[in-house]
Amino acid sequence: MAAFGHTFPFYAGHKPTFPMDTTLAIIVTIFLTALITFIIILPGIRGKMRLFWLFRVVTSLFIGAVILAVNFSSEWSVGQVRTNTSYKAFSSQWISADIGLQVGLRGVNITLTGTPVQQLNETINYNEEFTWRLKENYAEEYARALEKGLPDPILYLAEKFTPNSPCGLHDQYRLAGHYTSAILWVAFLCWLLANVMLSMPVLVYGCHMLLATGIFQLSGLLFFSTATTLTPPCRLHLGTAMLHFHCGPAFWITLTTGLLCVLLGLAMVVAHRMQPHRLKAFFTQSVGEKPGLEWNPEEGGLLSPRYRPTAESPKPQYISLSEARSQACCKEEHPKVPDPAL
Repeated sequence: MAAFGHTFPFYAGHKPTFPMDTTLAIIVTIFLTALITFIIILPGIRGKMRLFWLFRVVTSLFIGAVILAVNFSSEWSVGQVRTNTSYKAFSSQWISADIGLQVGLRGVNITLTGTPVQQLNETINYNEEFTWRLKENYAEEYARALEKGLPDPILYLAEKFTPNSPCGLHDQYRLAGHYTSAILWVAFLCWLLANVMLSMPVLVYGCHMLLATGIFQLSGLLFFSTATTLTPPCRLHLGTAMLHFHCGPAFWITLTTGLLCVLLGLAMVVAHRMQPHRLKAFFTQSVGEKPGLEWNPEEGGLLSPRYRPTAESPKPQYISLSEARSQACCKEEHPKVPDPAL
């Protein structure tokens, strides 16, 4: 039956979902834009410098993108199981579904996907997030989930991370997430300083900051692993199966990037100590500069290196004070005679 002047009523359907986290999508878009911009101007670089600059820029953008992406990622600890479980509380109806759990630095994400999706005359495809940020209250979000009447598996897993749960997962992962995120922000700052210093004639400081970037990343991983293993694991029973979660992709990619930064930093420090002129040539790529560079470690060592081309360094000229006065007197006694032709 039509209503409102032959206009049929509108019932909202399922909201479309973005295939990935919007924050991660923004980070990836920004760094891909920077990479594409560099690739566009890459043909303007001549010779071997093109490969050197490509390696430097790609490596630097990869490190920066990883530090930012894992800070907002929800895949530090992950787990997934396929089981037969109850769909709603106080109901005897069971469903077959894939249940996923992703724990990040800022909260937990729980997914429930039916196999098949259409069961009990419903579309079983849920993706719920519960956060414990500084200005968010996890208990209030869980209370709203109870009011919405979410499926029983989602409420069961979310209840295990509440502050009053005997499992203690809330305090454990919340503490680990806050401090690991802070350490990663320090690592990102070190990465910015390393890029600035490696673009200036203070290469040794840039090497040290790159080394510090890797050390802070590994420190964040160490703190996260230690904080999340202080208490025994909580058993998560879902129907006929048990859910176990382990270190996720964000953990392992942070470990890989941290080790990469440490290895690159150590290699650059050793190269600066053994062959500083080659390290300078790699970062400046001055084709017209002669390789005869003299490096004096007594002028500051690793802290303040000074490079001087031996071929272009002028010899010191010493003029005594009496000679300077005599030359000045000669110029005054013999003034310049104007040309009569002018």
